[in-house]
Amino acid sequence: MNLREKYGIPQNAVITIAGTVGVGKSTMTQALADALNFRTSFENVDQNPYLDLFYNDFEKWSFHLQIYFLAERFKEQKRIFEYGGGFIQDRSIYEDTGIFAKMHMEKGTMNPVDYDTYTNLFEAMVMTPYFPHPDLLVYLEGPLDGIISRVKERGRVMEQETPVSYWEEMHGRYENWINSFNACPVLRLDINDYDLLTNPREVETIVEKIGHSLKQTSLLKK
Repeated sequence: MNLREKYGIPQNAVITIAGTVGVGKSTMTQALADALNFRTSFENVDQNPYLDLFYNDFEKWSFHLQIYFLAERFKEQKRIFEYGGGFIQDRSIYEDTGIFAKMHMEKGTMNPVDYDTYTNLFEAMVMTPYFPHPDLLVYLEGPLDGIISRVKERGRVMEQETPVSYWEEMHGRYENWINSFNACPVLRLDINDYDLLTNPREVETIVEKIGHSLKQTSLLKK
């Protein structure tokens, strides 16, 4: 019996991994996909025409970047469900509006008119009964100092050159966001409770928690 069957995880489940930069979303995505024999959905950063421009000039490119992310994530979400599920998704569509666009509007690096246009578009596309929400959002969290260390060690060059104050603010905004998030069920995991890089077998404990969360959600729907 494989881990998916052992812990009662449906073969068509869609599980999204969320959390700030440095918490290990990509590692978790691949580990869970391997354990459950699911497909992966990774963010295609290399093909993003705005990302480098954005890190050099937040104010000029924040709106363009958010619209690009919204379109790409919406298309990917649609593809996943048309395929029939069975996916682990690296990064959720919800973080863009709940954290990034809101932050830039509040800090003055996104025009309020652009922000309203973006959020209206997001709500029309995503926050409707017709949008296929994930079965579970796995939120990875941990202490700020550990996350910053990971960014400095493993992050992309543009992330390593970003001021620490940016990551401090991002950490706080993520915590505020997840505390009020209700678009789909959430499982919170502390990154200090496991280390998939040095002990890959620890993924079974995480799979067990996912199975339990999905069962609880199923019972609540009955």
